[in-house]
Amino acid sequence: MRSPVFILILFLLCFHFGWGRTIEVCSSCEHQTVNAAIEKASAFDTIVVKKGIYKEFNLHITKPLSIIGEDYPVIDGENKGEIITIEADSVSVEGLKIVNVGTSYTTDYAAVRVVKSENFLIKNVQLERLFFGIYLEKSRNGKVLNNTILGDAVEEFSSGNGIQLWYCNNVEVIGNSIKKVRDGIYLEFSDDILIKDNTSQDNLRYGLHFMFSNNDIYENNTFENNGAGVAVMFSKFITMEGNTFRKNWGTASFGLLLKEINDSEIKNNKFEENTVGINIEGSNRINYTDNDFRNNGWAIKVRGACYTNIFTKNNFFNNSFDISYNSKLNDNRFDRNYWSSYTGYDLNKDGIGDVPYRPVKLFSYIVNRTPETIILLRSLFIDIIDFSEKVSPVFTPDNLMDENPLLKPISHDFN
Repeated sequence: MRSPVFILILFLLCFHFGWGRTIEVCSSCEHQTVNAAIEKASAFDTIVVKKGIYKEFNLHITKPLSIIGEDYPVIDGENKGEIITIEADSVSVEGLKIVNVGTSYTTDYAAVRVVKSENFLIKNVQLERLFFGIYLEKSRNGKVLNNTILGDAVEEFSSGNGIQLWYCNNVEVIGNSIKKVRDGIYLEFSDDILIKDNTSQDNLRYGLHFMFSNNDIYENNTFENNGAGVAVMFSKFITMEGNTFRKNWGTASFGLLLKEINDSEIKNNKFEENTVGINIEGSNRINYTDNDFRNNGWAIKVRGACYTNIFTKNNFFNNSFDISYNSKLNDNRFDRNYWSSYTGYDLNKDGIGDVPYRPVKLFSYIVNRTPETIILLRSLFIDIIDFSEKVSPVFTPDNLMDENPLLKPISHDFN
């Protein structure tokens, strides 16, 4: 004989997982607004929003619900403020098109905000004409999947970020497309985050920007034509693998900025046509492995206070400067990289140059101190002083060399 308590628990579980109602929203339905359906719904109900235009904002969800759009119904906030705010666990929002988020200089209005929630899902949502897109605040164990975010940002001070995480843990941000906002993806104080298969391009400031966030993984993303590429600051135990950094051009631009980053992995990434591929400052114990640097102004700029880093099995193709240093001290190791400007020989045919390669040119040292001299880049005089510095280093670190330069580029399996 089953006890009454067991039967009650079984009943509640069945209700939780299978007996929630479905509530429809349309112009001819009992509920003609999304807000009315939210107010009427009980925990674990599903709200199905039919195709149409719904002029609503400040939709406040405080109970577990699923909101699913059919054929991308439009939720138009009419620039009045925040549109959807979630303050409950186990909420999912799918298949909506959300437009016209209000702009404020004192409040970060978002198309979808998630506050102190767990097990949330934001999926296949289209966001346009927004301030902030998806804003996650003190939330955990959630997913942001396959959303399209298209802003119309013109100035940084009057625009927000596409996807923002603040004090979050264990969140997956996968398969999103973010364009024309301030920062494509922004993290602060957020740990154990997976950012994968996203495209972040044409943004005013950074494709990805994060600070004070640890144990995060950034994998197979594309960051293209942003104001200043990707900035990673004041964090540790970061893995960045399989990403593409392309065409982040500008006088102060870069593909990837590392500042005060420790104990991390930068591997199998592609850096193409950036002003600076990687700009490094105050970052230690990082392994740079199996990366490609092609047609950048500077492939790597090391600005100081960088120790015990290892650069190995990277390809350097046709960069104006492969490595730039602003110090004569070097505690980093370069080994078994391919350098397209290497002119040494390989008498024993083992694929490794018999003469070490010094990747730091004297001219890069000069340009660091006097940027205007860049106009002399292609002159014969510069070739002569670079050669003399290689023979007898005076201004560049004398121990900064690749003892085993490769004669052929390494084949990397990029996606």
